[in-house]
Amino acid sequence: MPITLNQLNTAAPADAAQMLDGLYEHSPWIAEQALRHRPFASPAALKHAMVRVLNNAGVEPQLALIRAHPELAGKAMVSNTLTAESTNEQTKAGLTHCTPEEFAHIQRLNADYNARFGFPFILAVRGPRGTGLSKREIIGTFERRLHNPADFERAECLRNIHRIAEIRLNDKLGLEPALGNQVWDWHEDLARHSDPGFAEHGQLTVTYLTDAHRACAADLQRGMLACGFDEVQIDAVGNVVGVYHADPHPNPLRPAGEGAQTLLTGSHFDTVRNGGKYDGRLGIFVPMACVQQLHQQQRRLPFAIEVVGFAEEEGQRYKATFLGSGALTGHFNPAWLDQQDADGITMRAAMQNAGLPGTLEAIAALHRDPSKYLGFVEVHIEQGPVLNELDLPLGVVTSINASVRYQCEVMGLACHAGTTPMDRRRDAACAVAELALYAEQRAGADGDSVATVGMLQVPGGSINVVPGRCLFSLDLRAPSDAQRDALERDVLAHLRAICERRGVRFATEETMRAAAAPSAPAWQARWEAAARALGVPLHRMPSGAGHDAMKLHEVMPQAMLFVRGLNSGISHNPLEATTSDDMELCVRAFSHLLEQLATGA
Repeated sequence: MPITLNQLNTAAPADAAQMLDGLYEHSPWIAEQALRHRPFASPAALKHAMVRVLNNAGVEPQLALIRAHPELAGKAMVSNTLTAESTNEQTKAGLTHCTPEEFAHIQRLNADYNARFGFPFILAVRGPRGTGLSKREIIGTFERRLHNPADFERAECLRNIHRIAEIRLNDKLGLEPALGNQVWDWHEDLARHSDPGFAEHGQLTVTYLTDAHRACAADLQRGMLACGFDEVQIDAVGNVVGVYHADPHPNPLRPAGEGAQTLLTGSHFDTVRNGGKYDGRLGIFVPMACVQQLHQQQRRLPFAIEVVGFAEEEGQRYKATFLGSGALTGHFNPAWLDQQDADGITMRAAMQNAGLPGTLEAIAALHRDPSKYLGFVEVHIEQGPVLNELDLPLGVVTSINASVRYQCEVMGLACHAGTTPMDRRRDAACAVAELALYAEQRAGADGDSVATVGMLQVPGGSINVVPGRCLFSLDLRAPSDAQRDALERDVLAHLRAICERRGVRFATEETMRAAAAPSAPAWQARWEAAARALGVPLHRMPSGAGHDAMKLHEVMPQAMLFVRGLNSGISHNPLEATTSDDMELCVRAFSHLLEQLATGA
């Protein structure tokens, strides 16, 4: 029979420790010390208490814990001396049924890993959904982590140990993150759509109004209807808009006779090229799960819920970042319709091919009246390492950093690489390389600014030709508008100075500028209350990444909630991931925010 949290909270210390036996491999002291902090408000609170115990223990006890774990498919498995928990986990991952070739490869990896780090490779082989990673995923992770720095890899082992303990605790408590599993499965299903050229290689790319993009929109529309939304449509820019109506009876949020206001939420479903499954999409699926719960309960709230799957946020096919959310705020740039993609297809033609009007009149009609909305909230995978390093599932966003983007070109002189002396060259690529190093140094001097040259191309380049042109992107971000502007002035001034000194020319085109977007205090407080109610330690943090909430911030109050990412929180990358347990907490946090609004909190 599963144990209950109440039993753990009230049992004698020795009995409680026995209940938690086996969570940490041959290391009962972690649970025993965590139990000193009873009572626990939730399983999440207990999990974090154990995280704190291990974090505070110091390096040597941490290493001892890592070394207490068996190797994957190692000698202990062969000799049947694994603990019952480890046997279950390695069996679910198929490691007890390796082919001779797989077994030999894993043994070589084990030997190389131990030689490099001095401890065994630790991986939560039951994976982010708890059902088991494939052998291919396990071996791929093993190979990748062999190249990590030693201190980082020790921390990564500990994070995986905590994930193993989380799954084992769920088993003891009989907990199944059903909502989180459902949201996780929705992500997996939507990821089957990908653009040509990427789909064939198992890579996820969904850019604006491609066939894959339109298939995603159709799936989201069907999914919202299945969840119980009253109205679902694909609007004039390709956004998927679902509305769950308010309770028709008068309520404390409005005087009798007046129309109900609406809570606006959502995020984007387009992706960067070869990106991850959760960026943006988590912010669509989490509120969908909440609406599904309300519908199943035959319950209406005093306000309507409008969930928008924004069609475009990433600016990959066209230079039109925040197109989807910008249309709702009245900031659609008419010039965007005449932009051409890499194949010469204008945005207007792409819209019309997708069955959209492609007219400014239809797009202008999407402008929302802010007075009809309570505000905008967005949940999002963090896209960074902070929550992962702190072993915290949720973070409350205090502000979204200001940003500016440029597409740039340096023009020099293409000439023979063998006959042109070094002091006679007008090398466009070297000029950009010098700028990239300066931008790195200048942003680093602020401590919390960032500068990135993420795209760099020499058109028609050749191994024996001095580059005559170099195209590059420039992405600058900082916590405030003033700090961003100072960074921008310095970087552009340095570009000018480099080009003058090297005898080359340059051109810049600003493609996006977004002001810093501080969270509305009342809305941030609601997210904080939701985290506390779940027993999750409260962590406030800024967002270095831009989000649709930045556009909505221009017309209504907004606040965001972050969810921890795995693999150091990497994003815009196929390794982007989160667990169904963390998704479960996110859904519950969103539901708690809805309850606060329903009661006038």
